[in-house]
Amino acid sequence: MRFPGPAGFSSTRFLFPPGRACRAILLALLTSAPGHATANEVKVWATGAYSFSDELGGFRITGASGIGTKDDPLVITEELNSATPVTLTIRTTKPIQTFGKAGEFANGIMYMRINVLNNSGQAWIEFQFELQEILDQPSVFGDGFSFDQRNKTPDNIWSSNFADFDREFEPYDRLLFKNGKVDPLRTVSFEFLMTDYTPRWTFYLVQDPRIPTG
Repeated sequence: MRFPGPAGFSSTRFLFPPGRACRAILLALLTSAPGHATANEVKVWATGAYSFSDELGGFRITGASGIGTKDDPLVITEELNSATPVTLTIRTTKPIQTFGKAGEFANGIMYMRINVLNNSGQAWIEFQFELQEILDQPSVFGDGFSFDQRNKTPDNIWSSNFADFDREFEPYDRLLFKNGKVDPLRTVSFEFLMTDYTPRWTFYLVQDPRIPTG
């Protein structure tokens, strides 16, 4: 449930929601401190109305661009060093306005392109994305946040290496790419649409590469 603020006041002016501001400030101080190891440095990439962070660890963002429209999607470039799930932290950096102009508002319509370098040393045979409004809690059907669940026949879901996909909306919002392979040191691309009809200022995208089990 969301509680409206006083008239004329937009809580979306703040980059970080209450309860995370102190952690964000501490993170900024640590990453800028002399002697901080660059191998562990967390970078926040801002583009359009959002910022993208690898602060939860396990992977590295190497680039971000775009505003989130179909013609100019949000393009995130990453490197994954293991075949274990990692979580991309996404925050709004501009005011939230549902269906507002892309790039000027966090409008809840996010065309995404994720380019992932497989630096895990193992081949991936599937790749799954999961949306979370609250970290480590499933994004349920009724929260308005999904991989475009209103569209029953999407034509904007694509991968360079996987031929098919499955979407799951209950009890999780998940998108699984399958019937393909990503060899070590190869880059795979994914395209999809994320929609949030009750936009939040912080949310998460879990990325789970799958390896052969046999």
